Amino acid sequence: MDGWLAIILLTLVGLVLIYLELIFIPGTTILGGLGLVLTGIGVYMAYDRYGTVNGSIVLGASLLVTIVALVWSFRSNAWSKFSLKEKSEGKVNQGYTEGLQVGMPGLAVSDLKPIGKAEFNNKSYEVKSHGHLIESGSEVRIIKLSSNKIIVESINT
Repeated sequence: MDGWLAIILLTLVGLVLIYLELIFIPGTTILGGLGLVLTGIGVYMAYDRYGTVNGSIVLGASLLVTIVALVWSFRSNAWSKFSLKEKSEGKVNQGYTEGLQVGMPGLAVSDLKPIGKAEFNNKSYEVKSHGHLIESGSEVRIIKLSSNKIIVESINT
């Protein structure tokens, strides 16, 4: 019985690892590969110790358990419990330029070479100049807003 216990345990642990790979950790192939190896060792041991007939029975039983488990999981809709049901509709930086308008004055809080930070209404934004260096502490004005890009120019010039 000791040999049969080892064969059954190896085969079942291998199948469980394969299912864990499919359900909880898809794409890693570590658990699935280990499960496949353990199941293969269990089937090999059955062939080696108990002959062709018993080895074929263990192989057939392993395949039958795998097929029954997969068919049952698809029919019972078990996979839907693990699937994402919500959809993200947001976009990066959506509403980033709300409250800003062309002509609004602000203060450069970093050097704009040509990209840097400027503050408008006590809120910091990433801004761009038209290729001119604008030093930190200079007053700037928004000359263009497009998408999430803020183009500024120096007021001091």
